[in-house]
Amino acid sequence: MKILAIETSCDETAIALVDAKGGVKQPRFKIEKNLVASQIKIHRPFGGVVPNLAKREHLKNLPILFKKLMASGYSLNPDLIAVTVGPGLEPALWTGINFAKELHKKLKIKILGVNHLEGHLYSPKLEGNKNLDFPAIALIISGGHTILLNVKNMASWKKIGETVDDAVGECYDKTARLLNLPYPGGPEIEKLAKDGDPNTIQFPRPMIHQKNYDFSFSGLKTSVLYFFRENKNEEFVKKYKLSKTPEKISKADIAASFQQAVFDVLTIKTLRAVKEIKAKSLIIGGGVAANRSLQKAFKKKIKKENLKLNLFIPSPKFCTDNAAIIAAAGYISFLKNKKMALKAQANLNL
Repeated sequence: MKILAIETSCDETAIALVDAKGGVKQPRFKIEKNLVASQIKIHRPFGGVVPNLAKREHLKNLPILFKKLMASGYSLNPDLIAVTVGPGLEPALWTGINFAKELHKKLKIKILGVNHLEGHLYSPKLEGNKNLDFPAIALIISGGHTILLNVKNMASWKKIGETVDDAVGECYDKTARLLNLPYPGGPEIEKLAKDGDPNTIQFPRPMIHQKNYDFSFSGLKTSVLYFFRENKNEEFVKKYKLSKTPEKISKADIAASFQQAVFDVLTIKTLRAVKEIKAKSLIIGGGVAANRSLQKAFKKKIKKENLKLNLFIPSPKFCTDNAAIIAAAGYISFLKNKKMALKAQANLNL
């Protein structure tokens, strides 16, 4: 099955053409073209994504990307159009949906709405991963979501935990603003943290000892804010269990300490779930999964706990928003006969 996929959930305009086969149990994908137009430079001055600016850029970029796809020499005879319907920014989502509807009318082929989060779940399959055994635990971490899934097979999963407030990516962006780092905050914090000591400041690890699999990052972000505002006295040193005197703490130390708190929460809770269900595989997807330091933290923890576990993390280009992951989700949804309304669903969840 050849799938034409469209993604406009946030600030990346994307179109892909993907061949899919193998069925639900062993889906296989061949990416013919995966085009992405980034809007980072446009939104960076505002410290985050401006919905109406994102909509404007999607309207401009979609015809350009489609024309580029056609110019690549591919015969456009897809069996299915898959388009993101949520979650995401509503004005941005509508641009992709309306564009897909126009193609549907013109090409006279089937159209299917897709859950963007399912794209992140299936993203490792875009690179083969024949050893993806089940049951599995999947951690989806992005700017808008932090979700933990018990995955029985490619077509069946159950959500066992999620953030009760801020998503981990959102916490990164907000902390980056406190550190006067440009948008997007995640890559900037990771880069800065490499020059810092992660043990300098003991920021809180919210909900880390709770028996459930939910997450909370709002308190961590607030703690970083208070760290800047509070008087740097003896009580301050004890509160944060500082390993250096306040005047010797650098921005890199703050970034590294913040990131270590995030890593501790994600690795400990996720691997506890792995052990509880006796998972054979761990899938990590979403924009934050591109963080190389986070990947190393998981690998180190898995090795330390001597877990026999297959770890699957997509390449960075498949962690961040793109249309190939939407094609993968569209294929599975089509096989499951799962139909979603062709309307923007900003708060759609798994």
